[in-house]
Amino acid sequence: MLDEYDAPIITTGKISRHFHVMIKPGGSSCNLKCAYCFYLSKAQLPNGPGSGRMSEEILEKFIRQYLEGVTQGEIVFSWQGGEPTLLGLDFFQKAMALQKKYAKPGQQIENDLQTNGTLITTEWCHFLKEHRFLVGLSIDGPREIHDKFRVTASGQPSFEKVFSAAKLLMRHGVPFNTLTCVNSFNAKKPLDVYNFLRRELRATRMQFIPIVEYRNFEKDAPNTWDSARLPLDGTPEARPGHANSIVTPWSVDPDEWGYFLCKTFDAWRSKDLGKVMVNHFETLVAQHLGLPAQLCSYSQYCGKGVALEHDGSLYSCDHYVYPQYCLGNIKNETLSDQVFSRRQLKFAYAKSETLPKYCRVCPYLSDRWGECPKNRLIKTPDGEPGLNYLCRGFKKFFAHAIPSVELIVRRLRQV
Repeated sequence: MLDEYDAPIITTGKISRHFHVMIKPGGSSCNLKCAYCFYLSKAQLPNGPGSGRMSEEILEKFIRQYLEGVTQGEIVFSWQGGEPTLLGLDFFQKAMALQKKYAKPGQQIENDLQTNGTLITTEWCHFLKEHRFLVGLSIDGPREIHDKFRVTASGQPSFEKVFSAAKLLMRHGVPFNTLTCVNSFNAKKPLDVYNFLRRELRATRMQFIPIVEYRNFEKDAPNTWDSARLPLDGTPEARPGHANSIVTPWSVDPDEWGYFLCKTFDAWRSKDLGKVMVNHFETLVAQHLGLPAQLCSYSQYCGKGVALEHDGSLYSCDHYVYPQYCLGNIKNETLSDQVFSRRQLKFAYAKSETLPKYCRVCPYLSDRWGECPKNRLIKTPDGEPGLNYLCRGFKKFFAHAIPSVELIVRRLRQV
């Protein structure tokens, strides 16, 4: 069953529903060509959404359906891509007007924008400030780290423009998260990354995203691969760099992912506890307080976050934008009907129901519930398929961090 955050809630004879949509108004269009990007290839995916720009008709239909469909809690519009700022300010001005037009009395509407920052201007800052956007700024660390993978189509570095965007956002008082993709390169330099984000960007909200991509991710949908060919945990094929590796060369090594989390956790705990929110640490504390997971990857079930493409097609998750996981199109069926369809509920339940026995008896089961299903790329030591590629890294992190987390929890409960 779904947890209380995902499931419809029945109150006073009415059904209240809460779900979240990640909007891709420009599809996979982007002015950068980051080596590890999992979304650029969507434009060439057979029977996929292709490339394009969201029409005013689709935009209006989506906003109306979203505001009608979510009847409990705040409604968050998450504008992503590709690079959403390519659509220009006029597109987003229209979106704000449509939100105002279709908002019901008492609805709390929030907007966030995930951007590579290279197109942010003073005009953008004025707009973002006026409409109370929270910005997610993609930056992988200091110049020599960031420019390793985050480059233009011609291979030119992007750091200078991104760093300038951060300073511009700060100057205009626009709140922003930093989103750092932890990959095969920067995972080895956790304190270089963390200290840069704190000292140079004065970041108080950090997101660390592990880069894990199946070697044929451009065409093969998650969980459709031949399980017999998956490598055993701990073998060379279960790590990046091997000729027959299950993942791309830029994917983070499982042990290095654990190392990165442990080192940044120690820096956060010793200097920034209570001052900085780091996604993996914040959710771990919340979960040990008995609260729901704050990251979908740590939740027991999937399904609450869907992805809307520029053409109106809806997918089970933005990591599952493949024909096999297309729920339909908002031109033909409403958002809420698709989100709460049997097909999507089956997708949601599968995260828990398909866990290997090895995971079900793990002492850290309730801390991450097998993490994201798209990363279940290897076999357990006894040969059962479906183990998360990052398992050994997460175990290293939990063994290191949970004693400190329990101390934090005890102190919080005494306040």
